[in-house]
Amino acid sequence: MDTTQKVVLDNTEGWVLHSQKTGYSYNIKVAFPPSPPNEDGYPIIYILDGNSYFQFARDVVRLQSKNARKTLVNEAIIVGIGHSGEDKDASKRRFLDFTAPAESYTYPDRLNGRDLGDHGGAGRFLEFIQEELKPKIESRYSINKEKQALFGHSLSGLFTIWTLFTAPNTFQTYLAVSPSIWWNNHEMLGFKNWFSHQTKEDKKRRLFMSVGELEGFMVEDARKLLEQLRETQHLFVDCDLYVAPEENHASVVPTVMSKAIRFANEIK
Repeated sequence: MDTTQKVVLDNTEGWVLHSQKTGYSYNIKVAFPPSPPNEDGYPIIYILDGNSYFQFARDVVRLQSKNARKTLVNEAIIVGIGHSGEDKDASKRRFLDFTAPAESYTYPDRLNGRDLGDHGGAGRFLEFIQEELKPKIESRYSINKEKQALFGHSLSGLFTIWTLFTAPNTFQTYLAVSPSIWWNNHEMLGFKNWFSHQTKEDKKRRLFMSVGELEGFMVEDARKLLEQLRETQHLFVDCDLYVAPEENHASVVPTVMSKAIRFANEIK
């Protein structure tokens, strides 16, 4: 009789981290290169919705970094940040962690009757990343603090852009796939004005956006945001947008993960 064994991923570990900032426990997974780091440390990419996308990112880096000269994907540490509990509970928690506080919220018709739970916890979730998670990661691994990226999809893509707009020094590169720019009557399209305090001397940050060609209004939303950012000359952001042919909201992440990670690797 055949026996079954648990599958163990090489150079990967994980734990549950309870946050004092949010009062919630997160599933943390970390993949690290097998070779020792150079004196600068490893680049690092934090993956939001880690339960869904950590292994995609891990495998892109693990496989393609073996031939980095051709793939332009270098060795890096991948950190997945996942929600705990059942899917329905995690779904509600996403609406809390990934949305900004607001005086009121406006919902599109397609969300009528859906229990979304609470909103507006993005500030506390960002504090969890900045003050609890990142220090723990940096105490365990050799990190290049000048090569840090944040990846998010859908609502976590919204949070990724919100972090760029509100706390740009948290990461150097921001990777937002199918970001929910529609949230709360497209409030994100006004956040660009938060950059007005930046000067030409500030270090540039980099934003890669991608959206599936079949995502309808989300394609136009991403194009509007890109246009606004490029029109605002004082902004210290390099932006790029890739519309993935024949992809939809569910299929776009596996398609563009390599392109997103290559974009993160372009930082000097």
